[in-house]
Amino acid sequence: ARESVWQWGEVRGHFWGAVSGSLSVQASRLVELPYSSFDDDDDDADGPSLPGDTAEQDPGLWYPDPPKLSPFSRCVRCLAFLWNLLFLLLGLLVLAVGVWGLLAKGGVPLGSDPMLLFVLAGLAASAVSLAGCLGAFRASPCLLRFFLGAVLAFGGLQVLGGLLLLLARRRLRDALRDLLLLCLLRYRDDPDLQFLADEVQRSLQCCGLESYRDWESNPYFNCSAPGVQACGVPASCCQDPLQNGSVPNAQCGFGVLGLGAAAAGALVHTEGCGAALGAWLRGQAGAIATGAAVLVLVEAVGALMALRVLGDIVAVRAAG
Repeated sequence: ARESVWQWGEVRGHFWGAVSGSLSVQASRLVELPYSSFDDDDDDADGPSLPGDTAEQDPGLWYPDPPKLSPFSRCVRCLAFLWNLLFLLLGLLVLAVGVWGLLAKGGVPLGSDPMLLFVLAGLAASAVSLAGCLGAFRASPCLLRFFLGAVLAFGGLQVLGGLLLLLARRRLRDALRDLLLLCLLRYRDDPDLQFLADEVQRSLQCCGLESYRDWESNPYFNCSAPGVQACGVPASCCQDPLQNGSVPNAQCGFGVLGLGAAAAGALVHTEGCGAALGAWLRGQAGAIATGAAVLVLVEAVGALMALRVLGDIVAVRAAG
């Protein structure tokens, strides 16, 4: 009986020694593994692991910090937003002027109303500027790419239009002469043409296309016309369109076409507007070129700021 008890104790000792050795081997293997299912369960219970927490547990692993915008990039982003906000307000102002002009002249067909150009220009400027504002504010690459494409398209059209104007200067001069002639013929029929003719004659101190007698081609100012304006010219041709120095005199040009050249020259401007307009355009060529260059420069600055903001956004998203 003692021998059997001793044998059973020896067998039980070998069994527990084998079990302990197996457990120690398994534990050593788990320690060698970079992670285990138990660690994952603990991490999930505590919350998502952060790169800093893992780096503290294993100093040999390196986790880069998420990139941040530099102060200069933040300043550029704010400037891009304010820049586009300014042009958004200007575009809305132009749109409001165009809509007001269309509503004020509701009887004029839209296809022939120059106020339609204000509406289209205001809509285009507002849409592009709004895309730039939202793209900079919301960090949207899609809106910024749309803004850049629109600005590049506008800039290309402006450069192309400037080159065409330089190459077709004579045609432009002929087109202006035809426009002035149309203003003479339809002076009383179209309020827009009447306004244009009056502004040109008043600012350039001229009358008619070649001379003041060109107003005879108008059916309302012709000497055979039945109205009170027969043999007259518009008040914008008068040298002194004011009565007593303060009150506009709409009848200052009545009967001028029936007078001689000397008598008519004492009341109205006898020189034509064709030559005066050509001289004014030549004198304003430098100012027009400067204005076009400033406009292209403004668009280029806005495009460069949007491009910088877009580059920062793409870089941050790629690194994050």
